[in-house]
Amino acid sequence: MWLSHLILLILLIVVVILILKLTFKIIKYLAVNTIVGLILIGLLNFLGITHIQLNLLNLLIIAIGGVVGVFFLILLSFI
Repeated sequence: MWLSHLILLILLIVVVILILKLTFKIIKYLAVNTIVGLILIGLLNFLGITHIQLNLLNLLIIAIGGVVGVFFLILLSFI
């Protein structure tokens, strides 16, 4: 009986560790995309090439899409 509980506990710990690793990878990916996208948006707004407002929806598009998301927002701003 105690052996099955020990095996269950070990499996639960392994699953929690894997979930945490995956979560941190996703957060790191979104953070890098957001930082690169915001730098690009800031540069383009500073140079006067385009004027894209930073709101929650645009930030979400930048975070998920990265540079591709920025170019998508640029295309939408010219339409």
